[in-house]
Amino acid sequence: MLEASGWKVQPKKAINFDAGPGITVREYQTDVGPADYVLFVDKKAVGVIEAKPEHWGQNITTVEDQSAGYAEAKLKWINNSEPLPFVYESTGVITRFTDLRDPKPRSREVFSFHRPETLAEWLTHSDSLRGRLQHIPPLNHAGLRACQIAAIENLEESFKADKPRALVQMATGSGKTYTAITSVYRLLKHADAKRVLFLVDTRNLGEQAEQEFNIYVPNDDNRKFSELYNVQRLKSSFVAKDAQVCISTIQRMYSLLKDEPMDESAEDLNPAEMVQPKQPLPVVYNPKIPPEFFDFIIIDECHRSIYNLWRQVIEYFDAYLIGLTATPDNRTYGFFKKNVVSEYDHEKAVADGVNVGNEIYLIDTERTMRGGTLAADQQVEKREKLTRKRRWERQDVDEQYAATQLDRDIVNPDQIRTVIRTFREKSPDIFPGRKEVPKTLIFAKTDSHADDIIQTVREEFGESNQFCKKITYQSDEDPKSVLAQFRNDYNPRIAVTVDMIATGTDIRPLECLLFMRDVKSRNYFEQMKGRGTRTLDQDNLRKVTPSAKSAKTHYVIVDAIGVTRSLKTASQPLITKPSVPMRDLAMGLMMGARDEDTVSSLAGRLARLNKQLDDKDQERITDKTDGVPLSDIVASLVEAIDPDKIEAKAGEIAGGELTDEARTKARETLVGNAAKILNGELIELLDTIRRDKEQTIDHDNLDSVVNAGWAGDSEENAKELARDFQEYLEANRDEIEALTIFYSQPQRRSALTYQMIRDVLEKLRKDKPKLAPLRVWQAYAMLDDYKGAAPASELTALVALIRRVCGIDKTISPYADTVRRNFQSWIMKRHSGGSQKFNEEQMQWLHMIRDHIINSFHCDRDDLEMAPFNARGGLGRMHMLFGDEMDKVINEMNEALAV
Repeated sequence: MLEASGWKVQPKKAINFDAGPGITVREYQTDVGPADYVLFVDKKAVGVIEAKPEHWGQNITTVEDQSAGYAEAKLKWINNSEPLPFVYESTGVITRFTDLRDPKPRSREVFSFHRPETLAEWLTHSDSLRGRLQHIPPLNHAGLRACQIAAIENLEESFKADKPRALVQMATGSGKTYTAITSVYRLLKHADAKRVLFLVDTRNLGEQAEQEFNIYVPNDDNRKFSELYNVQRLKSSFVAKDAQVCISTIQRMYSLLKDEPMDESAEDLNPAEMVQPKQPLPVVYNPKIPPEFFDFIIIDECHRSIYNLWRQVIEYFDAYLIGLTATPDNRTYGFFKKNVVSEYDHEKAVADGVNVGNEIYLIDTERTMRGGTLAADQQVEKREKLTRKRRWERQDVDEQYAATQLDRDIVNPDQIRTVIRTFREKSPDIFPGRKEVPKTLIFAKTDSHADDIIQTVREEFGESNQFCKKITYQSDEDPKSVLAQFRNDYNPRIAVTVDMIATGTDIRPLECLLFMRDVKSRNYFEQMKGRGTRTLDQDNLRKVTPSAKSAKTHYVIVDAIGVTRSLKTASQPLITKPSVPMRDLAMGLMMGARDEDTVSSLAGRLARLNKQLDDKDQERITDKTDGVPLSDIVASLVEAIDPDKIEAKAGEIAGGELTDEARTKARETLVGNAAKILNGELIELLDTIRRDKEQTIDHDNLDSVVNAGWAGDSEENAKELARDFQEYLEANRDEIEALTIFYSQPQRRSALTYQMIRDVLEKLRKDKPKLAPLRVWQAYAMLDDYKGAAPASELTALVALIRRVCGIDKTISPYADTVRRNFQSWIMKRHSGGSQKFNEEQMQWLHMIRDHIINSFHCDRDDLEMAPFNARGGLGRMHMLFGDEMDKVINEMNEALAV
C-alpha cells in the first residue's frame, strides 16, 4: 500500500533520503519506543503509522492513543519541537487517518495512504482544510432564493461541524445546480479547496452542468466562474492537474479508476436502469487519481448514483460528499447519515411560486387496459425491432397478450392512434384558448415505440416533420440540436423521448407531459414529472407559444397508460379538493375548517392565482392585508400543515410524550394562526380577481346540440341584463367622471381619455362582474336586432353601451363604426365648405388620428410622438403638414368623432 501510494519503504539502518521525496522508515526510534513507521517528506518527519494485523480491523480505533503518542514523541536524531501532524492506523485492509492540525482532530477511514506530494502540499498551508472551513465569511444573499440561502448556509455549518456527508433536498426547478455552484465558488475562494468533483450519471446532465458553471457569475465579482477557475468536463482518460472543477459521469470515473477504456454509449444510459453484475470488479488504487485528488464531491441526482457498483467510486475518495436530489428515499437518507441540510419539497416550491403544480388528465382505451387476442389462422405481420424489416406469417394458435406487452412484444398501431387522436381532439379542453398545441413531451417505452408514436402524431395532426421529433440518444438527428429547438423555437411542438430528457433537463416552456409508458420507480417518476415544473413568464412563454394568455401557471400530465395510478407519487397535486370553489375553501377556513385537504387545496389555488397577478392586482390585495403579499399567505398555509412544524408545536403543547390529540391541536393552532389574515373583504377581492383570471373547465360532461336559435325566455333575460346595466350606470353617473361627461356634460366628450374609460371598466368588474361589457353587448344586440360584428375589445364595447344607454345612439353600434361614420361626416363637411381640401398625405394622418381615437377615445399632441405617428415623423411632421391649423384640426376631430 505504501509503495503504491508513492512512498519508499526503508529499514532504520539503511535510510537514504535521496531515494525519493517520500520516505517511510520502519521501527524508527522515539523517546517512547519504536514507531512502526515514520513518514518523511523532503527529509522532514511529517507523520507516523501504527500497523496492526488484519484481524484488528474491528479494534483499530483503540490504538489511536498509541499512534498519537508516537506523533507527539521526540524522534531520535531529530529535534522535533512539535507533534507530527499526520497520523495513520492500518491493518492493510482498513486504514484510518487523523490530521492533528484540524480544529477537533478526528480519525476517518481512507482508501489508502496519502501521497508524499499531497502531504507536502498540505503543509504549505498554515491551517488544514477543516480549519479553513471555520473561517468562511457570511453569505451574501443578493440574487439568491430563500431556499438556496438556507441550503448553502446549512451546508457550510455542516462543514464546520466536520460532517463528512450532507444531503441537499430541493424540488426540481428550484435551483439545485445554481446552489451547488455558489457553494463550490465559496469553497474555492474562501476555503482554498484544491479541487471539486461534480458527479453526474448521464452525459446530458454533464453537458448541462458544464454550461451552468460557464455562465455562472457570483454576486461579489463581475467575472464568470470559468474566468476565475478552470472547469473541465471529462471526455477521455485525460484529467487536467490544474482543473479546479471536474465534471464527470460516474461511469467514466469508474473506468478511470479501473484504468480501463469505456464504451462511450455507457454515458448515455441512466445507471439506475443498467444491469449490474452480481460481483462487480472492485476499484483499486490509481496513482493518477489518488483518493485525495478531490476535496469535495457533489453528487447530482444522488438518489440513483450511490448504490451497488457506483458506491465504491464515491467512497474511494477522501472527500466531503454532498448529495443533490429532489426525491430522496430511505437509502439516500441512510447513505448521507440523515444529515439533511435542506428540505425543500415540491409543495413548498409551488406555494413559493418557484415551481408550478400539475393537473392530471386521463385517457383510457380498451387495449391499453386489457390487451387483446391474436386469433388463430389469421395472417399477422412481424417486424424486426432494429431494422424494421417486415414479413407476414400465419398465426398458429389463439394468443392472448397483456397490456404490459404492448409496444414491447406486441405493437397495436390502432392503440397508439387512438391515444394520439384523443389527445388531439381533447387539447382544446385541456388548454382552452390555445391556437397551437402547447409544448408537449411524450414518454415512450422504447426507441421503436418512439418511432411509431412520431409517425402517428404527424399523421393525426396533419403536420410536417418539424412538428414532432424524437429526442433520444439513438436518433439520427443531433439530439442536443433538437433539444435546443424544442426549448427555444416554435417547432417542434411535440417531442418524443425514452430516457434522454426524462430527468435533469431544463425545458421551461413545457406545459404537457403525455405518458405512454409506465414507470415503476417512484423516484424516477417524480424526476420525469419535474420536467414540467419550471416556471416561465408570459413574454418568454409567448416566444414559443404565441397564444399563451398568461405566464405558465401549471402543467398537465396526460396519463394514457395508468402511470399516475400504478404507484403513489411523492408530490401529489397540491389541490386535493378540485371541485370545491376557491371562495368556499377560503370562507370555510375563515369560519373554522382546519383539515389538511382544505388548507392544501386553498394554498394550491392561491399559488396558481398568484402567478397570474399583475402589479395592480398585487397592490389591491396588499391594501386589504396590511402589506402582506399573497405569496406570504400561501407560504404560511403550507407551513401550517408541514409535518415537522406540527410535531414541534405538538411537543410544546404536550410538554412530554406526543399524542395524536396533541398533533391535532397543534395543526388546528397553526392553521388558525395562518387563517387570521382571511376576512370577508379579502376573500371577495380574491374571488373577483380569480373570475377574471381563471376559467372552469368541465372535463366530464360531454356536450351535444339540443337546440339552436332564440326562443322562450331569452328575450326577457336580455331585457333584465340591459335593465341592470342601465341601473348601474345611472347609480354611478355622479361618481365616475366618464359617466358624468356622457350623461350631463356633452360638451366635454372630446376630453374623454383612455384612462377614464378604463376606470369605468375596473369599477364595473369589481362591483358587478356579471355585467361584463361583451355579455351586455350580446343582450343589446338581440334587443336591437343587430347582426354585425362584435366589438374588438371590452373597452370599445363599454363605450358603445354607454352611448346606447345615454341615448346618444338609438341602437347598439360598435364604437369603431360610430367613429368612422362621424369621421366621414366631418370630412365631407370640411370639403363642402370654403375650406381647402386635405391632400393625400394629410388624409393619411387624419386616418391615423381616427384609428387612434377608435382605440384610445381621445388624441393629444403628446400622442403624436408615439406609434404609429412617430414612424411618420411625429409631431414635427404633422405641424409641417397642417401648420397653425394642427391644434384646431385635432380638437375638431376629438369633438366631431365623439358625438
